[in-house]
Amino acid sequence: MSVKPRILIVTPEATYLPEDMGPGTNYSAKAGGLADVSAALISALFDLRCDVHVALPDYKSIYNGYSTLKHNRELAKIRNRLDEERIHLAADRAFLYMESVYSGYSDKDLKVSLAFQREVINNIIPRVEPDIIHCNDWMTGLIPAMARQYEIPCLFTIHNIHTMTSTLAEIEDRGIDAASFWQWLFFKQPPHSYEESWSTNRVDFLASGIFSAHYVNTVSPTFLKEIVENRHPFVPSDLQTELAHKYEAGCATGILNAPEPEFNPAVDHMIRHNFGPKNHRAMKRENKAFLQKTVDLELNPEAPLFFWPSRLDPVQKGCQLLAGSMYDMISRHWDSGIQIISVADGQYQKHFHDIVRFHGLGKRISVWGFNENLSHQAFAASDFVLMPSSFEPCGLPQMIGPIYGSLPIVFDTGGLHDTVRSLKAENDSGNGFLFNVHDLSGLNWAVDRAMDFFALDPDEKERQIKRIMIESVLEFNHSRCAEGYINLYEKMLKRPFLV
Repeated sequence: MSVKPRILIVTPEATYLPEDMGPGTNYSAKAGGLADVSAALISALFDLRCDVHVALPDYKSIYNGYSTLKHNRELAKIRNRLDEERIHLAADRAFLYMESVYSGYSDKDLKVSLAFQREVINNIIPRVEPDIIHCNDWMTGLIPAMARQYEIPCLFTIHNIHTMTSTLAEIEDRGIDAASFWQWLFFKQPPHSYEESWSTNRVDFLASGIFSAHYVNTVSPTFLKEIVENRHPFVPSDLQTELAHKYEAGCATGILNAPEPEFNPAVDHMIRHNFGPKNHRAMKRENKAFLQKTVDLELNPEAPLFFWPSRLDPVQKGCQLLAGSMYDMISRHWDSGIQIISVADGQYQKHFHDIVRFHGLGKRISVWGFNENLSHQAFAASDFVLMPSSFEPCGLPQMIGPIYGSLPIVFDTGGLHDTVRSLKAENDSGNGFLFNVHDLSGLNWAVDRAMDFFALDPDEKERQIKRIMIESVLEFNHSRCAEGYINLYEKMLKRPFLV
């Protein structure tokens, strides 16, 4: 084995890659948070001089570096250079001309997954010869079983509880020799034999990744514990059982994600006025005034400003709670000048607009679709971040907010529990406001506690926010996240490989 273990990170999406990593670093394919997390981990490991490689699908239409290539010969030349470096793009017509990472059609997404995994299994892994394979989510769920076959330690990271199924017949038809590692796959029904299972017994991709991986991790410790304790009814029983087995065997852990380094008000080029812990008081006022002018809110830099940063998904994000309490929240604290801004897409955006129009609150509530520049400015201008998710595998806005001096208001669950602590100014502790019952009363109670904090003596409030900003930069960063993965890689390499 090399002095530095060779790590192959297999991910269906990443937003960027380190500039010095070789040709192809302008790769960008994103469907959700997995892309940001993958990019951040790869970048942090590379900065720490780890021997890190990455396998990604070659989404030609998404990947800007290939957008001007018109001839297969030119494409082949670029591919050869990439293969000599650390970025390994899997090519197949299944995803060559896709406009987004996921099509929204299960049959097409399954076809993409099988094509990607075939290339990784048949070509990339033999070429890279990794000491550790790190797979991410259901799109890579068959690879840990193959890693078992070749006795390569494999980490499987669960970002989202979403899975797909297929048969051995379909998997093999796509060029994957599943017969050689079928016993490490997870079938919907207990398999009696390879032949009996081949055409009808479906393989669960996410459960297979959990079942066959050397180690498994979720992106927050508390979310892992909640799954193991069966506290979320939306988690399929197969996944819950397999993850519980891994946890009980000491082979499952939680490692928190971290926000991008660009989320720092001192260097953020998307905000009007940069600032840090020492001058946040004046500069947040200036940023608030600029935002209010931009979105046509009442111009009042002294007004408490609440920011909704997450997609408007009532199943997870709790936007129905804000919709239910929005009018009451504004009414109860009217004299303070309270304001709300939402910068997010999703089905509840219409509900927010209807509430604003019906009650004539256009100068107090501003509702916008997601816009990256506006979102950054809202972090810089706001006093509080609203994030009442009913469950949260990790979450990032509740970490970004405190870095900008915008304190999170959250339901006490998953990654929110791991990153937000009740603010107690008298003890110089905590960074936000948590509520324990996921209903309107719970959210209203937390908002009232936030308003109590807002009404503190300005000098005391300034001191607390300065403390929180400094603590947050030190706590929520990629180096700490990468160290968690490096420690886990080392633990995996020291553990005897049991097949």
